[in-house]
Amino acid sequence: MKRFAWFLLLSCTLCSQQPDSDTRKVRILFVGNSLTYTNNLPQLVKNVAAKNDLRIHVEMLAYPNYALEDHWNDGQLQDLISTGNFDYVVIQQGPSSQADGKTMLLDYGERIKTLCDAHDTKLGFFMVWPAKVNYHTFSGVISNYTLAASQTNAILCPVGEVWKEYIDSTQDFSYYGPDDFHPSQVGSQRAAEIILESLQIRK
Repeated sequence: MKRFAWFLLLSCTLCSQQPDSDTRKVRILFVGNSLTYTNNLPQLVKNVAAKNDLRIHVEMLAYPNYALEDHWNDGQLQDLISTGNFDYVVIQQGPSSQADGKTMLLDYGERIKTLCDAHDTKLGFFMVWPAKVNYHTFSGVISNYTLAASQTNAILCPVGEVWKEYIDSTQDFSYYGPDDFHPSQVGSQRAAEIILESLQIRK
């Protein structure tokens, strides 16, 4: 089956017309799968940042159904972190509530953190959510992503946890898209806000 690559470089426009003091942006690499590239989450994060007078540059490495192990084995992730001068790398895989997903999240999260440390880059875990049909596994998603961030001394972007709190209190499932797994535009927008807040980028 042909693999469709989703690699977006969202660079600034008109940089040459801006003063040199304005050309330095916080650089963020997003790594994941369709939960990241649906609705172009990195661009949404950039938009939220702009509304808060924050200048960021975003890049995305995301393929359908990819886990962190797949990205690691491809090698493109290592090349980007090694050469991209990123300030932050934000990673996600599937819900990872089950034992195999948890092991992969912890193992490859640790490897990516070691690589980030070597290049003075901060690592963030983008906590996702389960499919609606698997809503009962939500606590496992939250627990495993929280553990991964804690074990690696990384940043936790607790999107899934915020989603669950909202859904449980309102019974409004509008953060889910039509397939009851991928995010709606509203869900991605909320994720973008949480991620930017979690990174604590300063002017």
